[in-house]
Amino acid sequence: MEKRIYLDHAATTYTKQEVLEEMLPFFTEQYGNPSSVHAFGREARKALDLARERTAKALNADPGSIYFTGSGTEADNWAIKGAAFANQKKGNHIITTSIEHHAVLHTCQYLERNGFEVTYLPVDKYGLLDPEQVRNAIRDDTILISVMSANNEIGTIQPIKEIGSIAKEKDVIFHTDAVQAIGSIPIDVDEMNIDLLSLSAHKFYGPKGVGALYARKGVKLQQLMHGGAQERNRRAGTENLPAIVGLGKAIELAVQDIPGRNARLKAMRDKLISGILSTVEHTRLNGHPEKRLPGNANFSFEFIEGEALLLSLDMKGIAGSSGSACTSGSLDPSHVLLAIGLPHEIAHGSLRLTLGDNNTEEEIDYVLEVIPQVVQRLREMSPLFNQQKGGQNFV
Repeated sequence: MEKRIYLDHAATTYTKQEVLEEMLPFFTEQYGNPSSVHAFGREARKALDLARERTAKALNADPGSIYFTGSGTEADNWAIKGAAFANQKKGNHIITTSIEHHAVLHTCQYLERNGFEVTYLPVDKYGLLDPEQVRNAIRDDTILISVMSANNEIGTIQPIKEIGSIAKEKDVIFHTDAVQAIGSIPIDVDEMNIDLLSLSAHKFYGPKGVGALYARKGVKLQQLMHGGAQERNRRAGTENLPAIVGLGKAIELAVQDIPGRNARLKAMRDKLISGILSTVEHTRLNGHPEKRLPGNANFSFEFIEGEALLLSLDMKGIAGSSGSACTSGSLDPSHVLLAIGLPHEIAHGSLRLTLGDNNTEEEIDYVLEVIPQVVQRLREMSPLFNQQKGGQNFV
């Protein structure tokens, strides 16, 4: 039987059976509109309320502060644009980082074209932000700080609680893109001083096409979508009830045993990292060695292209993703890898492997057997490698 090993859980996860089973009745039996007053509508409203309660409980939030969206990207857009336009009279300065997801960066760039000023803070070689940089960047006209909880490419976990504390002290709204963090990092919006938080169901074994925005009560937020009274008059459009039900169930499962799941993932991740670094020369681990997501391993292999590596691994039944943006049609390497100081040619030879609940030790053994062979074969075709043979791992 042909091997099929999925190591791209940061891109998306499968939908767990328990989640699917809870969703199914809302396609064919309990298909009422939550806004309708009849029995079908009341059943739908009850399911919507339960999903909101489950999502809120996972974040230690009030259910009234949860708003369902079509994606994590929409939640990021709503948080940043909504806070910026609603607080424009107070100021027009926004602080974020150079390694945010494009849902944040492109939204900030849009705001720059519309009269706002944005400070993009640098990170260190591990992709870590110093909270004091945030403090020093705050101005009298700063209205919003947006820092991701954990990076989607290199897995580095940011000091969110410390940044939230600074934002609270300075009376600045604090948003975090927690799309990669839910289920991997315990999130408590009160303890971490988070005002706005974005999440997406398909990153924690829920369905695609549904996300949520947590918005602390009292935070001024302009609407992103108009046209109806759904989501307490703040997000128009008939709710995608089956998906929302799935999100509620998935997030409930995701936060049940974070330490237990993390221990298992970390063990496999560390085996993968040590195995690659000890057997493949001219290789670098990207991201923080300890403050990283439990399932994330991101490598740069000198003298090869990430796209060629991806395709070669795919032929061996291993699904990963590249640290460069080659596969999206761009010739530019990942902005995250450039931000942590990698030169273009090394950033181009990057590979992200992200583990999930269904991966096994045997699969990691197979990956450790295949990757050195594939890297060697690709390097043998590289004239640069042939000139550099005999070197040591770079730092």
